[in-house]
Amino acid sequence: MFRFFKRKSAPEAAAAADAVADVALPPQAEPQAGPAAADVAVAVEQPAPGWFNRLRSGLRKTGAGLSGLFVGARIDDALYDELESALIMADAGVPATTALLAELRRRVKAERAETPQQVRVLLAQVLAELLAPLEKPLDIGRQSPTVLMMVGVNGAGKTTSIGKLTQHLLRADETVLLAAGDTFRAAAREQLVAWGQRNQVQVIAQEGGDPAAVAFDAVTAGRARGIDVVIVDTAGRLPTQLHLMEELKKVKRVVAKAMDGAPHEILLVIDANNGQNALAQLRAFDDALGLTGLIVTKLDGSAKGGVVAAIARERPVPVYFVGVGEGLDDLQPFDARAFARALVGEPEA
Repeated sequence: MFRFFKRKSAPEAAAAADAVADVALPPQAEPQAGPAAADVAVAVEQPAPGWFNRLRSGLRKTGAGLSGLFVGARIDDALYDELESALIMADAGVPATTALLAELRRRVKAERAETPQQVRVLLAQVLAELLAPLEKPLDIGRQSPTVLMMVGVNGAGKTTSIGKLTQHLLRADETVLLAAGDTFRAAAREQLVAWGQRNQVQVIAQEGGDPAAVAFDAVTAGRARGIDVVIVDTAGRLPTQLHLMEELKKVKRVVAKAMDGAPHEILLVIDANNGQNALAQLRAFDDALGLTGLIVTKLDGSAKGGVVAAIARERPVPVYFVGVGEGLDDLQPFDARAFARALVGEPEA
């Protein structure tokens, strides 16, 4: 979700940076100067109507092993053993699974649960409490522009997530500038430019060249043009590619030179299909860059969505958004309670 902040009257924006990089500009009016940030939160974006049903459908593969256990079950050790196997198979990981079942056993005894449905409700509650620290709004507007740096491995859905995130921001009347920092792949640059045209926002891009230079130019242009949010795409890479991870560190350093305190958010996009490998990616990128948030994609195609529980237990970086499809509305703010209820197959409240 987003938390937006009131803004004071803006000073005159600096002259537009005409010499900045190659700018792909879809036909639109030049954005007005953005205002300076203040400290008062005024709005929080909520998930779209009908989102819970889409989330439950998207988590169907992950939750299949869990939801079926409560049909005609007896509350005994066999049930807990089956729950343990189902959570492990969903890639929740051993530490999270052990903690969840220990608390579930305690809660079942304390509340004298007697039916499988009561156990299901308690499991959803315990899981929601584990996931609660991951639920945090993405602050927009404390700085102008707010600079987001997007990282992740190839194929995680990073560029598509940028396009969807841009759409969310536009709906909130924020102006957005995109930076095509994946200069290694022409296809990545073209994909981001296409998203820019679809969303009617500016895209700064170069053929080849230094990704850090593109990021620097984008932040400079964003400041000059009064843009609210600058989103910097980066090249996908495996965390084992140490020389490329160093390139990401360089991008971060150069963005900080373009604007004090930037990047304000460093977001890792992870593919839920990777399960425990996604947790390994999280550790590596966090150690290298100091992540501020996550976007978890492709939950609808995965039986390993339980990795969110592993993240909460072992490396609790906030999950800002989760994705369960290809549509613009299939990327929504993370809601710990809704996620837990959808995972265990609870009906909509």
